[in-house]
Amino acid sequence: MTQTPIAPASPDDIVLEDDTLTQRLDRQADAILAESEPRSFENTTSIRQALREDAELIRSKVIGRVETARDGIRDEPMKTTLYALGVGVIIGMLLRR
Repeated sequence: MTQTPIAPASPDDIVLEDDTLTQRLDRQADAILAESEPRSFENTTSIRQALREDAELIRSKVIGRVETARDGIRDEPMKTTLYALGVGVIIGMLLRR
């Protein structure tokens, strides 16, 4: 029994002649996404697209945190330096044991 793909094939999809474990897992993951709550995966068309969206979300959050840290360092350099020194001393004491 073959399953129809959730989304039309894209250039990123690699089609092999034999049915490998990776392909079966990919189809099962797509089926799970299709059967799950519609609101959770509303715009998701495949597992690869979901991973790309998650990676982009994580990337944007990390960039936001880095910018916040940079702004904090620029606003209060002495306070930040003392915090870093304190954390370094604590880590050094723990590693010394």
